[in-house]
Amino acid sequence: MLFTSEQVSQGHPDKICDQISDAILTDCLRHDRNSRVAMECLIKDYHITIAGELTSRHEPDCDALARSVLSRIGLPNVSRYQIRTHITRQSPDIALGVDNLGAGDQGMMFGYATDETPEMLPIPFAVATHALRLLKDCHSPLLLPDAKAQVTYDYSAKQIAAFLISTQHRESSSVEDIRPLVESIMEQAALHYRLNTDFARLVNPTGQFVVGSSFADTGLTGRKIIADTYGGMCRHGGGAFSGKDPTKVDRSGAYAARKLARDIVRAGWAKRCEVQLAYAIGVAEPVSIAVDCFGTNTIPEEDMVDAIRSDCDLTPQGIIRDLRLLDVDYNQVSAYGHFGKRGLPWEQ
Repeated sequence: MLFTSEQVSQGHPDKICDQISDAILTDCLRHDRNSRVAMECLIKDYHITIAGELTSRHEPDCDALARSVLSRIGLPNVSRYQIRTHITRQSPDIALGVDNLGAGDQGMMFGYATDETPEMLPIPFAVATHALRLLKDCHSPLLLPDAKAQVTYDYSAKQIAAFLISTQHRESSSVEDIRPLVESIMEQAALHYRLNTDFARLVNPTGQFVVGSSFADTGLTGRKIIADTYGGMCRHGGGAFSGKDPTKVDRSGAYAARKLARDIVRAGWAKRCEVQLAYAIGVAEPVSIAVDCFGTNTIPEEDMVDAIRSDCDLTPQGIIRDLRLLDVDYNQVSAYGHFGKRGLPWEQ
């Protein structure tokens, strides 16, 4: 079976927006742990619009936070960006449900884990993500921040079938100039997971990639939810993470579901596990819990659900407390995925 996953870099326009949204969220929580934040960002060319709902004793400097993100990514001409904000307070109807310790919205969230990699992530997704982190860390003067990686893995043969990286480069460089570096990154990423290097290699298939980030595409918060999670191997409830404080179960519920899936695989109860949680607005307890181990389980899935119900506090407040979600630096997860990184409470 062939399966393909992709990842995008921190310079991708959608990821720029995720990083700005999460920078604002983190700043608010540092100054007021009770902040309610739902922050969206849109970027096109040198124009950035930040809009959303915020109830907090802290007033974030959205302009400075956005420019700090742009500088961190390595985008040029940061002073030229024009930043507008449209921010109101959280809806009193939503606040009522959260104030009563219930979920702030309805929805379903999925978590996934597999024993394929040390990070408990699917192999093609882990390889693609690792490759882009290597690409970023090489600090090549030939390259610019926007990039995508795509890995096709043959689960029957247990090897990489194809590896694609499209990376923005300087106008003075050609594809042939960057090819040796990019192919070396592909090989390093494959070898990191003890995989083959005799795969099909695609480097910038269009021939050049000079115009990138917000000058090639419009960016928007929450549009890379598959790159944020499991590369398409797991189902997704549809809710994005970035810019949302953890009273939003889109975020906290997804982190809890990942933790549960990891614990099940780590306990040896299954080799692969997907956990679904579902919530109703204003109701604290999840309305449903489901576990699917795809036939790899060593104990009945019903017993896993019973154990989760008896041992875990899956109310929004319980998740926030147990996973210490008010203390997380969400800048750590706003690019290169929310899972598989050391030090995050839902990864322990």
